[in-house]
Amino acid sequence: MITELFPTFTLQLGKLKDKISDDEYFELCQINECLVIERNKDGDFEIKTLNGGNDSLRNSEISFQIANWAKETGNGFCFSAFIGFTLPNGATRAADFAWLSNEKWENLKDEKKEKFAPVCPDFVVEVKGWQEDLKTLQNKMLEYIENGVSLGWLISPQTKEVYVYRPNKQVEILENPAGISGESVLEDFTLDLKEIWD
Repeated sequence: MITELFPTFTLQLGKLKDKISDDEYFELCQINECLVIERNKDGDFEIKTLNGGNDSLRNSEISFQIANWAKETGNGFCFSAFIGFTLPNGATRAADFAWLSNEKWENLKDEKKEKFAPVCPDFVVEVKGWQEDLKTLQNKMLEYIENGVSLGWLISPQTKEVYVYRPNKQVEILENPAGISGESVLEDFTLDLKEIWD
């Protein structure tokens, strides 16, 4: 039994990766519910434990704010932590928060929506937990952008910084912002960061 939090580690599968089907991978994730098991583009498993209390509260606040905006506007679908999306490069990633346009979600067949949907979100948020490595999360954000994400935020509560990722642009670093705009992706939405910093 796991009794302590640990940073992400990679389980190298070697020749076994070709023998584990998508359905078997999905089942493995379900029966190990205390772990987040992402699959990288090489087919190996990247494993970490569930969030701690403060990390979870921050994620919930972000989800609450964006979900309210989406419900009021009817713009797209919101997904909180630990949903898996299978990206075009073959990796299956679980953002702390993801948003998809209505068109992207509705174009998926119903059976694809039940497991790890083969679609790249339009927008993602990663919130750095106290035990997480910043460089690992930065690489994950770049992978999202390379696979079709239009806007991404990497939020570091420890340093009160937000790294903003956009296609074909340098990463922008905001220091202790009061809020952050959803730009043209989450139109007319601004995330209030007061609760996140507190």
